[in-house]
Amino acid sequence: MTLSTAFTKLFGVQHPIALAPMGGSSGGALAAAVSRGGGLGLLGAGDGDSDWLAREATMVKQGTDKPWGIGFLTWAIDADAVERALEYQPRAMMLSFGDPSPFTERIRQSGTTLIIQVTDLEEARQAVELGADVIVAQGTESGGHGARHGRSTLPFVPTVVDLVAPVPVLAAGGIADGRGLAAALALGAAGALIGTRFQASAEALVPPSIATAILEGRGQDTERNRVLDIARGSAWPAQYTARTLGHRYLDQWRGREAELAADVEAQRDYQDDVARGEVPPEPVWAGEAVDLITGLSPAADLVSHLAAQAEDILNRVGRH
Repeated sequence: MTLSTAFTKLFGVQHPIALAPMGGSSGGALAAAVSRGGGLGLLGAGDGDSDWLAREATMVKQGTDKPWGIGFLTWAIDADAVERALEYQPRAMMLSFGDPSPFTERIRQSGTTLIIQVTDLEEARQAVELGADVIVAQGTESGGHGARHGRSTLPFVPTVVDLVAPVPVLAAGGIADGRGLAAALALGAAGALIGTRFQASAEALVPPSIATAILEGRGQDTERNRVLDIARGSAWPAQYTARTLGHRYLDQWRGREAELAADVEAQRDYQDDVARGEVPPEPVWAGEAVDLITGLSPAADLVSHLAAQAEDILNRVGRH
């Protein structure tokens, strides 16, 4: 049995797996490794910082001759960021969080495959109207940012699949092993976009302390909130909360977001605590499937392992 889907055919990749373009984690080495392993590696270009993009895009181009792409935070970029990214000739460009309409026409004109991540059905309808070639349906189990009032992956993905057909859909949120990939395919998705699992890989742009926290973390320890965005002075829009592992400032300010936003001194205290090393510079973004992550692996090996595990599961299900 081969996991051939609309996604693998579209990109000419071996496995229906894409790397989530995680800011601070999905750099050139990780994206290249995922692509070499037979998936689709996506750089986490965030707000489109030109120096970061030049360094990491060059790295991925040198690291693989397989298809790869670039992912942006839609609310944080401008047209110039898209133009700079297109100069590196990525096979795909992914837009997440915010209105993608100012950028989609230019991406499509370039011949670059357009991927749009959605967190609700209104966004899914808009993605179809804008001509998305692939749609990512993100459930609230995902690590990092997502919809404040979103839906779980299990019911959300098939609803999006039915709504946007025949556009291929990737499932995202709470997928960290081959069982999750097999489940995504059973829901009608053409593959999975995987984030947290790839943070615990040899090539991820994370310090050892983050990888250790993920390996030791439990799904019940994760929490979706805005407290840490407010404390950090982050410009993330309020409709997107972030799932992280536990944090001292969460315990102190949980349920008091408005109060924290108005307390300049408390925000200054957070920066002082970071400077003194009392809290980490960044939260530990982690999804609910973090329990399933038990070791560090080279990303290319991880891609093939996830695909083989999914194939085995689907074969066994088929025999029964």
